Amino acid sequence: MSEQTGSDLPSVDFDAAWCATDLGKYRACRYTYEQYSLDSLPPLDSSHFTGAFPWLGEAGDLIPRQVIELNGLARDLAAKGLTLPRDFVTFQTTENLYGSLDEVSVTGCWTNLSDPLPSPVEPGAFLVRFFRDQQDCVIWYLYLRPTSEAFVVYSALDYEFEYEARRDGEETQTDLEDAEQQRAEILWCAPSFEEFAHRFWIENRLWRAVNDGESPVLEPRLQDYLNHYAPPRASM
Repeated sequence: MSEQTGSDLPSVDFDAAWCATDLGKYRACRYTYEQYSLDSLPPLDSSHFTGAFPWLGEAGDLIPRQVIELNGLARDLAAKGLTLPRDFVTFQTTENLYGSLDEVSVTGCWTNLSDPLPSPVEPGAFLVRFFRDQQDCVIWYLYLRPTSEAFVVYSALDYEFEYEARRDGEETQTDLEDAEQQRAEILWCAPSFEEFAHRFWIENRLWRAVNDGESPVLEPRLQDYLNHYAPPRASM
């Protein structure tokens, strides 16, 4: 019998949810973050996501230090038969896009790239951490498969720390060998990096607008998003 390659192995199905904070009176949140079912969220038109981020404006010039970092990450992944999605590379290496999520985050989230981290549930797949809450309440990763499939997941676990602790013989917070436990720790939240970035950017800007104590006049894309939670009243 021939040995299975990564692309031959069955893919793991993850539970799905969106991890975020409140939208003022329009969407409640009991703690810093809440997990919201994807069905409850305003739908996004995926045809608008071309990898160029036009909703953030021009990408701008390349950032040399970021190009070097992403090239190194790409080489590490290529050795494992994996590639970085183009939208992710564009966002992380251009001056008008890089850091945009950090700037808009209302909970102090920040960009923080990791080396490739083996998926604890799927041979041949890898995680790349790219964004984390300031208190590590939630950490977001690219999830990369040998089939070239790439999507965004999140977890309360910092898998870089977990793997380093296991390597050093230290106590870990979780059993990395328990695939069922690990599958429950990882939740799918967006089919592409750009869609994740767009929803995060919209919601954090909207949070500031609806929590400023006034009745702001929202730009159309923010108002359209909010209308999902508070539809305009019909004229009398």
